Amino acid sequence: MAEFSIFRVESITAELVSAFERLIPQLTKATIPSPTDLQMLLDSPSVLIVARRSGPDGQIVGAATLGLFRTPSGQHAHIEDVIVDMDLRGQGCGEALVTHLLHIAREMGLHGVSLTCNPSRVAANQLYKKMGFQKWETSVYWYGL
Repeated sequence: MAEFSIFRVESITAELVSAFERLIPQLTKATIPSPTDLQMLLDSPSVLIVARRSGPDGQIVGAATLGLFRTPSGQHAHIEDVIVDMDLRGQGCGEALVTHLLHIAREMGLHGVSLTCNPSRVAANQLYKKMGFQKWETSVYWYGL
């Protein structure tokens, strides 16, 4: 089982950009974020964290985001873009990333965190259930622009 260290991203580096170039295609067909996109994320209230493999190379092998936004009904948090390098899935990295974001949310005094997960991602759905996430019966809609 691989060991990981989790860090909050404080600045954009070439290594971070390169990691997202490698990781994003493993999650989605979305456009790979530019350094400017990543900086806008860091400048927002949201929290971006990465997982580094322990050892001499210390390569970034995962990432996750806690999206934060306020509405009239209060502060909301949503976990997004939990990505673990394909070669390391099933070794605890995803759980470590999500656990770290939940810790941050608790420290912020939030009452809960939501996330969505494509049903085809069987292992990820099993992980979230194992961690105590409850299925929330709602309808999610998308309106393409």
